[in-house]
Amino acid sequence: MKTLKHQAGRSRAINPFLRKHRIRIAQNPCVSPDFCLDWPALAAKLRAGADLKAWPKSRFETAAGAWTLLEDEATGDCAWRLETRLTGTAADVLGSGLALDGSLAVFPATWENLLTLKNLAQKQDPESTIFPTAAGSLGRSTIGVGARLTTLHWPAVEWAMSALELGMTANQNSIPRELVYDVDAMLEGRLDTVPFPFIGTSVPEGHQGQSVEGMSHGCVLSKLKYGFHHRKIAWSFNADHQPIGGKFDAREDALVRGCLLASYITFDLSPELALNQPARLAEIPVDLVAKVRARVAQAGLAVSEADFSKLLCAVWPSLQKMKRRDEKYAAARAKAFTTETGRHYLRELSIDELPGLTTPETTAVMLALCEALGMPVNFIAPAFGFQKNTPYPDNAALRKLIETQWAVCQKFGVSIGFHSGSGKSAENYRVMGEVTGSR
Repeated sequence: MKTLKHQAGRSRAINPFLRKHRIRIAQNPCVSPDFCLDWPALAAKLRAGADLKAWPKSRFETAAGAWTLLEDEATGDCAWRLETRLTGTAADVLGSGLALDGSLAVFPATWENLLTLKNLAQKQDPESTIFPTAAGSLGRSTIGVGARLTTLHWPAVEWAMSALELGMTANQNSIPRELVYDVDAMLEGRLDTVPFPFIGTSVPEGHQGQSVEGMSHGCVLSKLKYGFHHRKIAWSFNADHQPIGGKFDAREDALVRGCLLASYITFDLSPELALNQPARLAEIPVDLVAKVRARVAQAGLAVSEADFSKLLCAVWPSLQKMKRRDEKYAAARAKAFTTETGRHYLRELSIDELPGLTTPETTAVMLALCEALGMPVNFIAPAFGFQKNTPYPDNAALRKLIETQWAVCQKFGVSIGFHSGSGKSAENYRVMGEVTGSR
C-alpha cells in the first residue's frame, strides 16, 4: 500500500467549526458543502482497512474506471473509491487522492471533487442522471418537491419517480431565504433577512440552517446510494426565488457560486420592484420597445399605450438586472462544466409575490421582454391568490384565472409555475391539470 501526494483542496472554515461542536454529517447533514469533514481521519481508516459501508448500488463508470461511494456511518463522512483502468495516475483523478493496493484509489467527498465527477460522468454518458439536469420533459412539466425541513424524504421521492417513471424537481429550496447561500457569511455573522410576503414579514437568511451546496451535494449522493441513477430518469434541482436587485446586488456573485448545481433557476424580481424606481421610457431601447409591443399584439393582447409604457418602465430596471444575473449563471456553468448537458438550465420568472393578481397583459409583456432580451423562460409564476397552508376556496374562480393565463402562456410556449404548493387541495390540482393539460 502506498500514499500518493495529496492534492491541496480548498480550505473551508465551516468543517473544523462543525467538528469542534460535534455537528457531524450523520446527525445533521448538508451544512457544509463537503460530505467529508475530516479527510485525514477517514483516510487513516481507509489505510487501516476499516470496515466502511460501501453502497453497492452507487456504482457508475467514467473513463477513469468504476466508482463506488463509501461512508463512515459513525460520522457520515464519505469517500469515493475508484477501481481504475489507469496506471500510475489513479490518485490524481480527483483532489486529495490516496492510492491503495492494486488498482484502487480513494478520494474525499468534497464539493470540488463532486463538480469534477459531474464532468467525468456526463462526458462518459451525456444522458447520465446522477446529477440534476434540464433534460426530458422537465422544461415543460414537473412537480417541485421542497426539502425545507429534512433530507430524509429523498429516498421516498426517488421511489415515487421510479414507480411513476416520471422525473421531478426532486430538490427545491428558496435561496437565500431557506438555504444558507455562503457558509462563510454564516460563520462571520453576515447573514441578513429576506422579505417573505406570504406571511407579511421578513425571515432570517438561510433559516433552514443547511447550505445550498450541502443540499445540492446530499441530493446527488442520495440518488447514488439507492441506485436511482440506474433508472435513467432525469430530475432537476430548482434554486427557487433567486432575489434580483435591491440589497441582493451585493451578494449576487455568492448566490451564483452557491447555486452552481441548480439546473432550474427561479428569478424573483420583487426586491428590485419593491424599490419603486421606474425607468424613463427614453432609457429603454426603441427597437426593443417596438419588438415587445409587436409580440404582445401577436399574442392577441390589446394593451393601451399608457398602460404599456407604465408597465415597461416599472419593470425595466429589474429585467436589466435579471439579464445580468442570467449571464452570470451561464458564465459560471461554462467555466465549471465541460458538457452542454452540464451547462444547460431552465428559467422560471416569478411574479407571484407581487401585490394583487397578475393580469394576462402583465404576463404577456413580461414574457415578451424575456424573449426580446435573449433569455426566454420555461415557466412563469403569476399571482393567483394562493396562500400558504390554505387551499384555494373557489375552484370555479380559480379555473377562470388559470384559463386567462394559460391562453397567454400557450402563445409563448411557456408553462405555468404554480407556487405555494403546500396549501393546494386535490381539487385545486385537478383544475390546474384540466386547464393546462398537465403542462
